[in-house]
Amino acid sequence: MRIAVIGTGYVGLVSGACFAEMGNKVTCVDVNTEKIEKLKQGVIPIYEPGLEEMVQSNLAKTLFFTTDLAEAIKDAEIAFIAVGTPMGDDGSADLQYVLSVAQAIGETMQGELIVVDKSTVPVGTADKVRTTVQAALDKRGVSYKFHVVSNPEFLKEGKAIEDFMKPDRVVIGADSEFAFKKMKELYSPFYIQNDRMITMDIRSAEMTKYAANTMLATKISFMNEIANICERVGADVNKVRIGIGSDSRIGFSFIYPGCGYGGSCFPKDVLALKKLAEEVDYKAELIESVDNVNNRQKIVIAQKVVNKYGEDLSGRTFAVWGLSFKPETDDMREAPAIYIIKELIKRGAKVQAYDPKAVHEAKVCYLKDVPVTYVESKYEALKGADALLLLTEWKEFRVPDFDEIAKMLKEKVIFDGRNQYNAFELPSKGWEYVQIGV
Repeated sequence: MRIAVIGTGYVGLVSGACFAEMGNKVTCVDVNTEKIEKLKQGVIPIYEPGLEEMVQSNLAKTLFFTTDLAEAIKDAEIAFIAVGTPMGDDGSADLQYVLSVAQAIGETMQGELIVVDKSTVPVGTADKVRTTVQAALDKRGVSYKFHVVSNPEFLKEGKAIEDFMKPDRVVIGADSEFAFKKMKELYSPFYIQNDRMITMDIRSAEMTKYAANTMLATKISFMNEIANICERVGADVNKVRIGIGSDSRIGFSFIYPGCGYGGSCFPKDVLALKKLAEEVDYKAELIESVDNVNNRQKIVIAQKVVNKYGEDLSGRTFAVWGLSFKPETDDMREAPAIYIIKELIKRGAKVQAYDPKAVHEAKVCYLKDVPVTYVESKYEALKGADALLLLTEWKEFRVPDFDEIAKMLKEKVIFDGRNQYNAFELPSKGWEYVQIGV
């Protein structure tokens, strides 16, 4: 099939590359000329395992890049809108980029087209996209048939290629049999053995994305609440987690206590759903609490540091392992590390940080005005530090040399914001090991 993907961010680039991998002719569009030129050379702007290899193997064969939207959709059968929907000041999703693309599609399309909302958008966006495209067609004085579809993504950063190539479900919201048929044709190679497509009306598809992310965020905030209670009553949340996760109705996923969730989806989508509820005169108390718990949780580790060393951290140095909001990505959007590091530095502390992939993002964006020292290895971060703070559960942090850590730290103190280690794993006596919920 002939596909246009407008937007080469995380969702657009992964989607375009995976569709191209299956033999479709895919043209990805972006207004950023420099970015497009680099993509034409196979240079990937984000870190996602397997993505660079997939782009390079399909480049100029089935996968193409351009800044010319008109050229991209000239003979396309399906056009995916995969641009950003940043959070507005009031917590709602900002649709200006989505609707700008919809207008451009209406101004340039040359025949029947399926227009797919791939971006995470609030309920009712498809109606706005349809109105915007139609208005542009009316202004041109042409009458091309088009179909609007909602096809939310459920990709986990760090495993996006695997999720796309082997989806557990593909949700399609549409109002025409033609659109359902074409979307099934497009996705069928991804689930040859089992039909994973779930079809529904457009508004239900739009709601499904927000409901899924908010459910997962709820599990995280719930477990962090339990962890904080465990600390106060003398229980061990790690044991509690095993006790409840063994219940098949609950399961083990997303019930690991830690320093809160971050990333591009959960924080934004929880607030957007809360805002949607307000707009229909409903107070979503549970969803509001999920967000409140998470915001509080992000500074729990910083508070534990203060509890040990006092409010004045002048003269103290802390080693930080992990900056990204989760492992296997360089994404730092709403990462707990941002909040924890700022809390320490505003109290006079020095921070030496290491992350396998996210240092550049920290330097140029999320911590660009914060005096952090970045180092090239996890052990280099430990030199002269009073304590180690583990904030992202990268694989290379799982089995470190604890004897080496002990030699390099001033004191044998670890603040584990991801409960990655257990006290019995520490190789010698004299460690102070601070976890969440223990």
